[in-house]
Amino acid sequence: MTVADAKAALERGRPVVLVRPPAVEQARDLWELLGPVAPGRPGVGPAVLVMCADDACAADWAAAAPPRTDLRLHAVTGLARTARILLDGSVQILAGAAKDLAALVQRAVLKLDAISTLVVAWPEALVASDHAAALDTLLGEARDARRIVLSWNPALLGDFLERHARRALIVGTPPLGESGAPLPPACRARYAIVPSWRRSVAVRDALDALQVTTPLVWSGGPIALPTVAPGVVLCTALPTRDELGALARVAEPAVFINAAQLPYLRSIATLTPLALPSGADRARDRAETLRERVAQLLTAGDVDAELALLDPLFERFDPAEVAGALLAMLGQEGKGEGEAAALPLRSAPERVKIFVGVGKKDRASAKDLVGALIREAGVAKGDIGRIEVRETFSLVEVAAGAAERAVRGLAGAAIRGRRVPVRLDRER
Repeated sequence: MTVADAKAALERGRPVVLVRPPAVEQARDLWELLGPVAPGRPGVGPAVLVMCADDACAADWAAAAPPRTDLRLHAVTGLARTARILLDGSVQILAGAAKDLAALVQRAVLKLDAISTLVVAWPEALVASDHAAALDTLLGEARDARRIVLSWNPALLGDFLERHARRALIVGTPPLGESGAPLPPACRARYAIVPSWRRSVAVRDALDALQVTTPLVWSGGPIALPTVAPGVVLCTALPTRDELGALARVAEPAVFINAAQLPYLRSIATLTPLALPSGADRARDRAETLRERVAQLLTAGDVDAELALLDPLFERFDPAEVAGALLAMLGQEGKGEGEAAALPLRSAPERVKIFVGVGKKDRASAKDLVGALIREAGVAKGDIGRIEVRETFSLVEVAAGAAERAVRGLAGAAIRGRRVPVRLDRER
């Protein structure tokens, strides 16, 4: 079956199931299947609704939307903001978690009878969750909409498909052998649960954890064989079974996924967790470095003058308490003379770069970007760092803890009158 067959089925009112791995980038042919999308209507809502497992998956849809000037996709990451946007009728495709979409219907800002096409994105993660009832209600109230179900294993959705996509046309190859039994694992692989916005940082953490200097980083697309045999393949995108098998022939893969993708990955590979360094691990490393430097100073240096200066304090306090107080003072002041000033007592917050697809040619300025981050994404001003506005795009430094909020909040937002693509900047 092809996309043309799926289009014909949808025109006849027959539901369609696209068998694809649970990642937005693996469902590129959906955009072709949707075809031209009608504009939204003020106070009524969009023409296409994408139902997701959670708001993080919804944000992935906004980030992966094709760069078409005639298409506006909005991800529901905040109910109040989405309600305001729906009222002006500019949204054509709305992606959101089932529970959030149900809340918008309850608030009467989203009218299901105006929906022409419903896309249910990998309901395997929804049908057994607490939000299954919200999904059933939404599908039951939008009876006349065309239905497209994205599924990585339709066999797991028997009852769901019978209720909401009966006699659907299945396009793609289900993960079953000739006997109907599930296919065996394609290879062995490691995995780590990492949100999409943090995966470029996780690559560095994985290299430290695996002690590998020659990795192959695969972010989707054709697999280019390196000239030097890599020690590991790091997958920042979710591969298909065939892609994972091909990558495993190069080196053992380590795949970064979100939690909803774990059942799929477990079905195509024999998995071993990959432990990445945590913030606590890095703090222990810094503390060990500090202790080593102090030990070296005590072993090789002359601290008699300093001890004489502190002697009156030793009479009143325990020497360990005096040392702790000195470290706290150095950390608070953040400056001093000589070697002591360089001790890594209180590290600056980790920052990451966000790519924003608007630049000087769009007459965008750093002020525009700061305003959008604060107004649209709710990022605190103190979490925003250096901003580089280049000719066709901008790079914005934000605190690592605010990066996910920044990407999700800016996805689909308008800056200087145009919707801009936003993602975590890839390492150059």
